[in-house]
Amino acid sequence: MKIVVIGGSGLIGSKLVTLLRAAGHEALAASPNSGVNTLTGEGLAQALAGAQVVVDVANSPSFEDKAVLEFFETSGRNLVKAEAEAGVGHHLALSVVGTERLADSGYLRAKVAQERLIKASPVPYTIVHSTQFFEFLAGIAQAATVGDTVRLSPAWFQPIASDDVAAALLERTLAKPVNGMVEIGGPERLRMSELVQRYLDLKGDARKVVADEHARYFGAELKDDELLPGPGARLFPTTFAHWMQRR
Repeated sequence: MKIVVIGGSGLIGSKLVTLLRAAGHEALAASPNSGVNTLTGEGLAQALAGAQVVVDVANSPSFEDKAVLEFFETSGRNLVKAEAEAGVGHHLALSVVGTERLADSGYLRAKVAQERLIKASPVPYTIVHSTQFFEFLAGIAQAATVGDTVRLSPAWFQPIASDDVAAALLERTLAKPVNGMVEIGGPERLRMSELVQRYLDLKGDARKVVADEHARYFGAELKDDELLPGPGARLFPTTFAHWMQRR
């Protein structure tokens, strides 16, 4: 089966391409570096010719509100149009748990816009909402750092390893479209501020985390449970401790 992975050279996309090829599928890693640009439409028709499934794991190079909205809307419009013209049978997109609950976040408003385009397309689809990746902990800390202090929300979240995200996407890529949303997450419910402090301590980083319920995450203040997956989520096994051991 031919499967095109948009954003196929990134963290999740490269792992998924490897898994798909190991399973015997023709997996095309599509990105601007390979001549496929969803913003301009360059190379899309050629890449999608003969494809049964398209997996979109691309991300905006800028998280500024206007730029990220333009990225997901323009990319999304070009992609669903090209898929319909190519006769693609399944569009799979990676998004974020809590997207619809965090309207104050410009990034997540842009993801809502992307999802709206997917739902309006004639192409059957599956949207995978994932919790935050362990690999993002360093970036979360950096974005919240002033001097030697990291100010973060103490809200609960349930982070997942990127290897498990790729495994989840492999399952969904090879399954029938659900024309709806599914959720995935890690096995542990943790406080964001506490986990980032543990991560920094284990890395030998002297910064100190201050729990602040008004601290913003991607522009939004968090309620205690807004980043948690629902009861029907597919949970994967990698704990924070095991993830750190592997690194």
